[in-house]
Amino acid sequence: MTRFEAKKRIEKLKNLINHHRYLYHVLDRQEISDAALDSLKKELFDLERKYPEFITLDSPSQRVGGKPLEKFEKIRHPRPMLSFNDAFSENDVKDWLERIGKLLNEEEKKKIDFFCELKIDGLAIELTYKNGILKTGSTRGDGIIGEDVTQNLKTIEAIPLKLRAPHHFLKEERKIFNLTRLEKSGGGLVVRGELFLSKKGFERLNKERQKKGLPLYANPRNVAAGSIRQLDPKITAKRHLDFFAYDLITDFGQETHKQEHEILKTFGFKINPHNKYCKDLAEVFEFHKLWQKERAKLDYEIDGIVVIVNSNKIFEKLGIVGKTPRGSIAFKFALKQATTKVEDIKIQIGRTGALTPVAYLKSVKVSGVIISRATLHNEDEIKKLGVKIGDTVIVGRAGDVIPDIIKVLPELRTGKERVFHMPKKCPACGTKVGKIEGEVISRCENPKCFAQQKKYFYHFFSKGAFDIIGLGPKIVDRLIEKALISDSADLFELKEGDLILLERFAEKSAQNLIKAIQSRKKITLARFIYALGIRNVGEKTAFDLAKSFQSLNDLKKTSLEDFERMRDVGPVVAKSIYEWFHQKRNVKFLEKLKRAGVRIEEPKNKVKEQKLRGLTFILTGGLETLTRGEAKERIMEFGGEVAGSISKATDYAVIGLEPGSKYEKAKKLGVKVIKEKEFLKMIK
Repeated sequence: MTRFEAKKRIEKLKNLINHHRYLYHVLDRQEISDAALDSLKKELFDLERKYPEFITLDSPSQRVGGKPLEKFEKIRHPRPMLSFNDAFSENDVKDWLERIGKLLNEEEKKKIDFFCELKIDGLAIELTYKNGILKTGSTRGDGIIGEDVTQNLKTIEAIPLKLRAPHHFLKEERKIFNLTRLEKSGGGLVVRGELFLSKKGFERLNKERQKKGLPLYANPRNVAAGSIRQLDPKITAKRHLDFFAYDLITDFGQETHKQEHEILKTFGFKINPHNKYCKDLAEVFEFHKLWQKERAKLDYEIDGIVVIVNSNKIFEKLGIVGKTPRGSIAFKFALKQATTKVEDIKIQIGRTGALTPVAYLKSVKVSGVIISRATLHNEDEIKKLGVKIGDTVIVGRAGDVIPDIIKVLPELRTGKERVFHMPKKCPACGTKVGKIEGEVISRCENPKCFAQQKKYFYHFFSKGAFDIIGLGPKIVDRLIEKALISDSADLFELKEGDLILLERFAEKSAQNLIKAIQSRKKITLARFIYALGIRNVGEKTAFDLAKSFQSLNDLKKTSLEDFERMRDVGPVVAKSIYEWFHQKRNVKFLEKLKRAGVRIEEPKNKVKEQKLRGLTFILTGGLETLTRGEAKERIMEFGGEVAGSISKATDYAVIGLEPGSKYEKAKKLGVKVIKEKEFLKMIK
């Protein structure tokens, strides 16, 4: 190959590689495989190594290169990089619109519309291009002067080293430009956007650090910020950062922010496909609600949306106050964590007598929900956290659901805080509290403790047990208070007239509840065992017992040794089961249930039970033929298992109407997804 031929080949390879980068990052399309693209890059690298005089700044080979820097130089931004004011509620956004409306005339107010962007939790950067080639890249810094991190930014595939040339623009793309200004710019351009690390990339990095025994990174944003400030670009390259452009500083005659995004995309920048034009606040609020709900499906962290006045003319007129533009606002999602005070710690008594300390908090909003309680689990957890009554604490919601105390802030103590001590006696009945050897849980040793009995009632009639529709804790409490029931068996002997005696309980309500109770007198053995509330026996163990013993009589006659021989039943669980069936009060209770008309269904044919042996399922969305509980039961009847969360070990994801995030995760992990119709065929 001659030098001339090499030069031509290098130019063609550069153009082809840049074309496929544009397809992948901007248009979300892939015409050739990753392996084929890597092969093209390898050929380019080899040719440039042989003919180094043909290496240019826009070459894809220059993404990872250059010697480590000694320090970062400073760059002055052509226009200040501003930050946003925050809004946390729809009222906050309405107030913002009202404020800016006072600065506009009536005609301008009528013209206000919006462009909304997902607010990525990353790092803002600025890129400048000259003659269509990336010249510099810098961090925000103090908003006026940032650090020159060009070498590091070149390693990021989503950032174009060379802009798409105007002669490549399609006819419809040319319409969005002022072509005269485009020609005058001479390939000069200033763009801003967000640099970030994907959730997958973050997990991969932490796994690598864990293997090396290094401390784990706290969050993707910190990694992105740290990665871009590495003096050695090769370290940045290994982090596989990503980028979305969101702001065009150069004036090409664009009249709206929406148009800026179209121009950026035309030049070859990656634009977030979820950003949206909204004609009014109603659409803005709808967009916010959608992404508050759907954000877990994204492969990057977002903490809200950015609402921008779409008209550039109106935006400019609104101006700047301090370091924030008046024409935009960050509409944040509800906080996942907040600080509050522990006003008291009280004890809650469970159905098995377990004493659980609960922190009573000064009410605070977390993830859009006001919380005033958080479980402290046990005495060891209190010691581990070092929490005292009166402490200021950080609270969060585990998985956006369960309130939890994450951290105590001892720096804010006044000296008036009080140490909490677990009680020596049950707060409900005064009986001595004890601990079983090897357990961290304190328990009330009185089986007739009223507080335990209430929780036991709630459990007995819960979904996984007798599942009586319309019978909630409040009605159970009223039945106990009026002495209409003394144990769960009494419920099956209630009559309509008994319920009408209850305050605010109409005749029709009484009829419906009695009907619901009577319809649940027939129950499977697995549900019945679970309903009994035997310590350490959950739904899975209850099902295994039902499958192994087939009848209640078999269970009663089984020895402790036989229970211990069962798969997945250890000595502690075996002892709990054996002792429960050999206590006189429990034997009498079972007889009472039988007299009240409770009957256990005959077990299913044993051959059918093996059809799903060794298979694990997850259920997501609403099923039409079966309830979630019934589907779960059928899977276990046929020898399968139902998991609470999805992983690569899951065999099938059964999806119903409006499936949740498990559906998206199943597709990503390659788990086989089946609809209800296919699932029903499997268990036919």
